Order: sequence, then C-alpha cells, then structure tokens
Amino acid sequence: MYGSSESVVGDLAAALGIAGRLFMATKVWTSGREAGIRQMEESFLRMRVTRMDLMQIHNLLDWKTHLPTLKQWKQAGRIRYTGITHYHSGAYSELERLMKMREFDFVQFNYSIVEREAEQRILPLAQETGTAVIINRPFAQASLFARVRGKQPPEWAAEFDCSSWGQFFLKYILGHPAVTCVIPATAKPDHLLDNMLAGTGKLPDEKTRQRMALYMQNL
Repeated sequence: MYGSSESVVGDLAAALGIAGRLFMATKVWTSGREAGIRQMEESFLRMRVTRMDLMQIHNLLDWKTHLPTLKQWKQAGRIRYTGITHYHSGAYSELERLMKMREFDFVQFNYSIVEREAEQRILPLAQETGTAVIINRPFAQASLFARVRGKQPPEWAAEFDCSSWGQFFLKYILGHPAVTCVIPATAKPDHLLDNMLAGTGKLPDEKTRQRMALYMQNL
C-alpha cells in the first residue's frame, strides 16, 4: 500500500551505512497465514533486515491468523516488537480489547489536537498496560492547517520551543506521557525538517496542553 517505500528505506539505509542505527518498522496487511508470511518475508528483503524492530497488523486485518506467526517470529528473534494499528476512532473499542490481552507491544491510532477521543480511554489504557503508542493522522488529514491559514502561532508557544504550526500540533501530541512517537506523513523535505524539530527542545506540560487545545477551539 506504500508503493516502493520499503525498498527505498532499505536501499538508502544500506547506501548510507546506517541500517543498524534505525528502528525498522512496517506492517502486514493481508488475509491468510501463508499470504501474511509471504508479505512479511518480502518486507524483510526490501528493507534489507534480518530482524524487524516492529511488525504491525494493519487495520487489525485477520489479526487472529497473524498473531501466532508474530509470536513465533518474536520468540525466534526475527521480530523485536509486535503491534496493531487503525486510523479512526470507530476502532478504539477493538483496540482496547486487544490491548487488555497484552499480546501486543505497540498500538497505533489517530489522535490530534482537535480529535481528542483517545484521551478518554485508549491513552490511559496504554499507560496502564505498558503499551507503546504510535500516533497517526496528527494533523487531522491536514485539516488543521486550513484552520490556521494566514495566522501565526501564539507568542507563548515559544515557551516550549515551538516556531511553527506543524510543531505546535505535534508537540501537543508528544507532550502526552503515553505517546511514544508520531508519524506525520509528508512528501516535502522542508515539511519533514519542520516536523522533526517538534521532537527537539521542551514539550508542553498538561496545563499548557489544555491551553493549546482551548486556543484551537476558539480559532
């Protein structure tokens, strides 16, 4: 579903000699045991790894079938961590049910400063179960930028080393203690660099995060 991205990552990591310094993660997204094995083996080849740091079951597709394979490969040292993913809040109940089983190391779901349903149950549950959290769709499918077009971030954003709206939205998420990392999507190098700056400097505390959310509500 991501075209040649696995191969690009593998080729670049090899060319730059940095493969051992990267956290390699991908997904299986197919039905059936043998189809899942074939797809995952292909990911290993494309990304040029003998051990995958994180293998996730995308959108929970046929997770009951894939879970035994993931557990077997993890025990054998081929996979470091296992995970489950989804992209909308309608799947939160199922994600919560699986998290309570404590079979998966990572959970990935959508969360943003204007889509805060995850704060009610799923983020606290991740803290309770010790599940690492990856956040997708942090910009609410880019709709956040339409809200702030022509405006500058508030001056007080400088208090937590924030100099752009992208960093504002990402630091809100990264400031939550349950969040491990965020995966904003972009095809533009300048956006990539700006996004990465959100992971540097100070992060907002809970009081500041509430102020940020209220600020967005009032725009």
